[in-house]
Amino acid sequence: MATPQTSDDDDVIDLLLAQHARIRDLFDEVEQASGTRRAETFARLAQLLAVHESAEEEIVHPHARAAIDGGDGIVDDRLAEEAEAKRLLAEMDKNGPDAADFMERLTLLRDAVTAHARSEERYEFPQLRARTTEDERRKFGLAVQASEESARHLADSDE
Repeated sequence: MATPQTSDDDDVIDLLLAQHARIRDLFDEVEQASGTRRAETFARLAQLLAVHESAEEEIVHPHARAAIDGGDGIVDDRLAEEAEAKRLLAEMDKNGPDAADFMERLTLLRDAVTAHARSEERYEFPQLRARTTEDERRKFGLAVQASEESARHLADSDE
């Protein structure tokens, strides 16, 4: 496994914001695709969502609980949102992109994920940025990148 390189772009919040943008783009791609391409794009979306949420749960949320005012409540709310998105994603993954209700469920998933990201960006990330140093955020960013790389390797070995 490659070791992530340190740079000024490793701020954990900036990394997560970039992932939020990539997730929104993948929702658009899934929506516009059909057949095999839809299945492949949905698989990429599902993998990115899983990796993203795992990194947040393992690295970001624990620090947010401790560092920000009302951290427990804010993180508990984000975890509840993540649980709902995971439930929808699991149903969609089980039924596949050819299911009659796939597009309806995709809209529900998009709405849940978008609301979750918006809440993080509004309530969690600004406080975390204000209450951590640049060095801490870079360390968290490197930890997120390492976690994601590990998850990708596990996913690749399952194929």
